[in-house]
Amino acid sequence: MSTNQSKKTKAILFDDGKGTLSPLNDLRPTFAIRTGAMTISERLTIAFDLDPIGVVVPQNMAELTTELSSIHVNTPPEESDDEILLINARCPLPVRAIGEITLGQVLIEEDTQDMIAVKLTATDVRHLLMGNHPEMTPIAIPGKHLMRRPWDWKYFRDASMEFDLQVIAQSMLKVDESPIGVTIIGTEGVAVSREAMVMPGVILNATAGPIVIEENATIHPGAIITGPAYIGPGSTVLEQANIKPNTAIGPVCKVAGEVGGTIFQGYANKGHDGHLGDSWIGEWSNFGAGTTNSNLLNTYGQINARASSNGSMEKTGETFLGVTMGDHVKTAIGTRIMTGSIAQTGTMFAASTPLSGTTEAFSWHTDSGVKNFRLGKFVDVSLTVMGRRGIKQSQAYSRRLTILHETVTGQEAFSWPGKDLSHLNKS
Repeated sequence: MSTNQSKKTKAILFDDGKGTLSPLNDLRPTFAIRTGAMTISERLTIAFDLDPIGVVVPQNMAELTTELSSIHVNTPPEESDDEILLINARCPLPVRAIGEITLGQVLIEEDTQDMIAVKLTATDVRHLLMGNHPEMTPIAIPGKHLMRRPWDWKYFRDASMEFDLQVIAQSMLKVDESPIGVTIIGTEGVAVSREAMVMPGVILNATAGPIVIEENATIHPGAIITGPAYIGPGSTVLEQANIKPNTAIGPVCKVAGEVGGTIFQGYANKGHDGHLGDSWIGEWSNFGAGTTNSNLLNTYGQINARASSNGSMEKTGETFLGVTMGDHVKTAIGTRIMTGSIAQTGTMFAASTPLSGTTEAFSWHTDSGVKNFRLGKFVDVSLTVMGRRGIKQSQAYSRRLTILHETVTGQEAFSWPGKDLSHLNKS
């Protein structure tokens, strides 16, 4: 693809706020969700050679997004004839038609009638973002292209991994000869950063797909990694770990045990034995020793799940589906997690019964019952956990956590200067 800046396509990623994606986007904009080795925005930017000039997010995510992004947030472009491509942030994969639309055309997901992408002049983009309706020619696109429910990461996982690993491996050192003591099997290819450490006794099995190991990652003796697989920057795969296909471990994670088909957003800790299959794991989550999940019903049937704790059961379309786990979730030793479960942000599960269904965010589960995770205690724990990885919790992040907690639990927390900024909504 061209690296000439003048040929890049000016683009804005917009989150239309539709669907129910919590907990995936509780503490990050939707375009920052990792659905493979890359996040949605990283994948779309590379696939279409984009020059991102702005993002649009729900108002309750504006402050945190502004902190995370170096481009304009919720700021319509100045009027001009420049062409701008708007892409829905819920679109994880580069739909071919996005790269083929012309000025004035809008791609619509046929089943939902939701906008996938549109190309307009900057003037018309400004009008659209300000609530007006410029003239557009709709083009219906059959198939599923937008995430609608928290388990939809699974629908897009395999194709995301295939695209991501091919792209990332292009800029990395290919391993033609096995390092001393390391066994490489297969011809699909293994790419390892010069700054990564793969210790003797490791087996890299690339017969079913490529393996990418990023900088400062460490693979300990006895670990087996079977591609397609991605080990992100600064992550550690511990001794005897069995990393199965279609697993993407984001930055600065620690992973052990049997893990397959799982996406780690980043900064999570599964440092002990236990099975984890077909799951999505949010940041700052921690698995107690022996935590194990189910990803297949004993009937081998389609899995049903609830998008929210008080929602109705829905068909997921998936036969293999483990847990979708939000940020800052903790499980006690020996926790069992049932098929298709959703652990919402801030859940603490320490009951002897299995984690099943969909938990409430910031809920504390013991054999005595379920209560709200007290905000003060939660904040103390989150500060400690993040501090251990050298991350200081920003005011914007703390504010988002607190307002999310208040919204979910209905408990008004302490106040502080700037908490009730006019541009923050409780939602």
